[in-house]
Amino acid sequence: MGKPKVVVADPLAESALAGLGDYDVRHCAGKDPEALHAALRDADALLIRSGTRVDREALAAAPELRIVARAGVGLDNVDVAAATEAGVIVANAPLSNVLSVAELTVGLVIASVRHIVPANTALRNGRWERAAFTGTELAGSTVGIVGLGHVGTLVAERLAAFDMRIVAYDPYVPQARAAAAGAQLVGLDELMARSEFVTVHLPRTPETLGLIGERELRLARPTMRLINTARGGIVDESALETALKEQRIAGAALDVFEVEPAVDSPLLAYDTVVATPHLGASTAQAQDRAGLEAVAAVRAALSGEPVAGAVNRVPAR
Repeated sequence: MGKPKVVVADPLAESALAGLGDYDVRHCAGKDPEALHAALRDADALLIRSGTRVDREALAAAPELRIVARAGVGLDNVDVAAATEAGVIVANAPLSNVLSVAELTVGLVIASVRHIVPANTALRNGRWERAAFTGTELAGSTVGIVGLGHVGTLVAERLAAFDMRIVAYDPYVPQARAAAAGAQLVGLDELMARSEFVTVHLPRTPETLGLIGERELRLARPTMRLINTARGGIVDESALETALKEQRIAGAALDVFEVEPAVDSPLLAYDTVVATPHLGASTAQAQDRAGLEAVAAVRAALSGEPVAGAVNRVPAR
């Protein structure tokens, strides 16, 4: 038998690629379905990020495939059910970017309340407008964290250092765990009504899609700013735009959108919106960790060992 064949369909960190030295590694443009299907004909493993879609057609083109490993957290681009039916392990790197996302969240909170982006733009355009950009201190204000998992907990711990009051909504987290993060568990309605900042840290699922919509935003106080570094679609963008247009909330800071790239999003027209192009995991450290964890999953699967990060269960081959 020859070396196991590993297809790399999206760019990976060099530190991760170094761990594939004893395999037959093939690179392809994963965004091109025809090129992907051709590369998968005799592949044993597939390494991807967010640019490659692994659907039923791709899996059908890969009769020898044993694992799809995503160098990142989200699996929106992988049909996990179809992979399970095909006997293919699906794995991700669930903790690789949590610190980077948490740090970006804190940055967006500060940027939104201190008007950093518009002040920078004004100055670069030759305007010294100190009075126009009066901000508000974080100390003493309340932040509502929607989702108290790994990222939400890191955000709570970091914002507590600013002397902020922390409330959180997460029906799956016990009060003791929330208290350890310095947070008080409350219902979503109460969180929306009490918070000067609401920051979202949930996976996108059928249950969370549109979780923060028109009704929830009408509960918010006019000083509230909404931050989303989780997934687009959890916040109803149409309802958010209406709330901004009617000045029922103070602003928003968004790293994720329902449709990406979001270059035509109407939300970008609002000076009260700070927006970034899905940069949550875009640090050198997070990319290294994600690639290394994905490669480790591939090596385990091809060696018949348990796969850390596996999100499904398939019979051993």
